[in-house]
Amino acid sequence: MAPRITILLGDRNGIGPELAARLLVEDEAHALADLEVLGDPAVLQEGAAAAGVALDPALTRIEAFTPEPELETTPGRATAGAGREMLALLAHAVRRVVAGDSDGVLFAPLNKEAMHLGGLDTEDEMRYLADVLDYAGTVGELNVLPGLDAPNGSGLWTTRVTSHVPLKDVANDITVDTVFDAIGFAHETLRSAGAERPRIGVAALNPHAGDGGNFGMEEIEVITPAVDRARAAQIAADGPFPSDTVFVRARSGDFDAVVTMYHDQGQIAMKLLGFAEGVTVLGGLPVAVTTCGHGTGYDIVGQGVAKPDSMRNALKICAAMAASAVRRDS
Repeated sequence: MAPRITILLGDRNGIGPELAARLLVEDEAHALADLEVLGDPAVLQEGAAAAGVALDPALTRIEAFTPEPELETTPGRATAGAGREMLALLAHAVRRVVAGDSDGVLFAPLNKEAMHLGGLDTEDEMRYLADVLDYAGTVGELNVLPGLDAPNGSGLWTTRVTSHVPLKDVANDITVDTVFDAIGFAHETLRSAGAERPRIGVAALNPHAGDGGNFGMEEIEVITPAVDRARAAQIAADGPFPSDTVFVRARSGDFDAVVTMYHDQGQIAMKLLGFAEGVTVLGGLPVAVTTCGHGTGYDIVGQGVAKPDSMRNALKICAAMAASAVRRDS
């Protein structure tokens, strides 16, 4: 049986409603999952009009949820109202999964400025959802390029040891435990997406992987011991490799995933390799949650040029993760 996936329209002031509408008219999308849209039906229709597509009522199941009736749409602007709506929709969607009414959540691009205006008081939507679910386990953001070849056929994934922190704080936040946890987290998340034994490359922090200690000791004192611990736990990890070459090796198929030490170390590489196709996975949560790897596209709202490639890829991964979870629970 196909997994049931709940689609959220994202920030109503961005391109999310257009992307959702484009996805919903694709036969491939309906072949992947049993789809429902959770949100304001009027916003979906606005998105369909902007995208120039006609939704089939027989295929488009809408679970109307309007936490603030008659909320104004202001294309291209971050507003507190849209932020509150996004937070309420995210919470309601994951609770539906917990209640057994859905198997996974795919959301169109959100806007962090709008969500903070709307009351978000955590680092990001991933920590917000962990709080909503009262989940205290390890969570982390993974970025995926499904189009790249990898030994397990799962594309290229990346996650990081530190995330939304100042660059000056990165070295202090890297420990043997945090690096080991990131490696294990990547391993388990890829397994949940169908990779039996994912190969994980670990990036260095310093130039030339520290050059034997000449450019820093983190590789010797922190990262290598963490990789050794991962191998002892039967995880196929290797490294640390200089960050200017590890993605070259990953692109050629040596690794299924790369663990980086800080945000832009992985994000720049992944977006250069495939900005329009990338997917973000909110990994570690007890609910399958994915989204596009790009933002709300305020500058192109309503122009009919937004492409659903990333949204489509996010649906594929969400469906695979949800189906895997259903099999484990049955």
